[in-house]
Amino acid sequence: MKTKILTLIALATLFACKPKQPETQNLFNGTDLIGWHADVPAADLNPDTIKSFIVRDSMLVSLGTPGGHLITDSVFQNYRLEVEYRFAGKPGNCGVLVHASKPRALYQMFPKSLEVQMMHKNAGDFWCIVEDITVPNMEDRRGRKDKWGITEGKKRRIVNLTDASEKSLGEWNKMVVECVADTIKVWVNNDLVNYGYNCTATEGQIAVQAEGSEVEFRKIDVTPIEQTTPIN
Repeated sequence: MKTKILTLIALATLFACKPKQPETQNLFNGTDLIGWHADVPAADLNPDTIKSFIVRDSMLVSLGTPGGHLITDSVFQNYRLEVEYRFAGKPGNCGVLVHASKPRALYQMFPKSLEVQMMHKNAGDFWCIVEDITVPNMEDRRGRKDKWGITEGKKRRIVNLTDASEKSLGEWNKMVVECVADTIKVWVNNDLVNYGYNCTATEGQIAVQAEGSEVEFRKIDVTPIEQTTPIN
């Protein structure tokens, strides 16, 4: 009996000391947009402007116009972001922004951030929005070095590493963005599509865009992590 009690105590101690797994946070709850706020410049002049972001059939929908951003109220650092999305109709442009901070820092529209592109056939490109990042083969993927920059008129696009990582139109795509310290890695449907380091920001809000095309999101989850997934 004594041995059994000691065994139970040892097991209880073991489970108590076991590290707690990081908890995933659902940024979109499938019902409403609690935890988010919209920044749509057109609404400044006309408060009755049609909303750019709605909830429909348990999905978050970016209607594409008027242009703007849906931004988390909270700031995040060291995390894995998982997004499941598809173009609801004609394919076009959209994006997920990480490390977002100052609103309307570029073209009086885009918040200071690092954009992970979702544009059809370009998913995984980086766009530097008053923040910067370094990638391997930088000149091959960004163009002439003397043209690089993070503001209007500069070469801010860094082309992704793959072709044909997106699913057929109408099918759901899965994008994973890992941000730890100054490193960002991106996967689309399990393909590594971009990897950068020396990012000039290491924390900030997360945002999705309204940039011309209707996009449905059924999942936007964030999980704390301490290191990014190793690249094979």
